[in-house]
Amino acid sequence: MEVFSKELKDTDVRVKLSFPTHGLEHLDFAGSNSVDLRVKDSFGELRVIRCWKRKNGDHDKPVLSSGWLKFVADYGLGVGDKVVLLREDDHSLGSQFRIEAQRKIVLLGQKAWGEVPRAT
Repeated sequence: MEVFSKELKDTDVRVKLSFPTHGLEHLDFAGSNSVDLRVKDSFGELRVIRCWKRKNGDHDKPVLSSGWLKFVADYGLGVGDKVVLLREDDHSLGSQFRIEAQRKIVLLGQKAWGEVPRAT
């Protein structure tokens, strides 16, 4: 189940990733303002990425911070690439989510999203 997908902007690849508020319904903050997400990447490695809520007027705005920029660097992500966070339990790894990095590619004259290979 998709939690969110987002085409990356400059702030997303340099500082932190803000994502659509509807993604909050899939996260359990247990009364706190932050939660460490145990996320499996495309290579099956476990990553811990912190998600916190910041107030934006009347509603909470979710942001990925600690661990996010390492993911960006490991996959060589840039402006215009896309990230997808999916709800996917992997009991053997202990993760609750899967994260995918995607990049626009052109196949037979058609634009599509393809998986980004790990840069490091």
